[in-house]
Amino acid sequence: MRDFDSIYKEFQPKIHRYLSNLICENDALDLTQTVFLKVSQSLDSFRGESSLSTWIYRIATNTAHDHALSSLSKQKGAEQLFDDDGSIDDLPDTGFPGTERDYIRKEMNSCIRGVIDQLPENYRTVLLLSEFEEFTNSAIAAILDISIDTVKIRLHRARTALRKAMESQCNLYHDERSEIMCDRK
Repeated sequence: MRDFDSIYKEFQPKIHRYLSNLICENDALDLTQTVFLKVSQSLDSFRGESSLSTWIYRIATNTAHDHALSSLSKQKGAEQLFDDDGSIDDLPDTGFPGTERDYIRKEMNSCIRGVIDQLPENYRTVLLLSEFEEFTNSAIAAILDISIDTVKIRLHRARTALRKAMESQCNLYHDERSEIMCDRK
């Protein structure tokens, strides 16, 4: 059995990245700590029926799910205010080379992230585990406690929904370097 410190060093950045993609970035660090608190408390009872990474990602997924449910119940009936004042801080500083390109990439990532965030949770979760965390379908099935066929179906539906949403919400094009770029419609 491995010690907690080595597990934390290996998995903390991965779990933080996963949670950042799954939930709000502001909550990801706190939830990452919650995940590793649960890991440390349960490490002695880990039976090794699955791989360590599968077990940790399952804890992370369940923690994110619980957090989402808790957040929904807190927000029920409350209005959310969005800051869309078009502040000058949001504009690129074109005085430095590459900043316009960096700004465009940041906007493109924000656009894609917005589309992914609109996917139903079960599609978003399998897509993140597959495409960003690079888990196999069988590992995703173990993490989410669903069948491999269900994983395949959800991945197919998630990719289809993502493609349709991207086509309807974004203008995709190639820049002068033949890199794919997008602008919101």
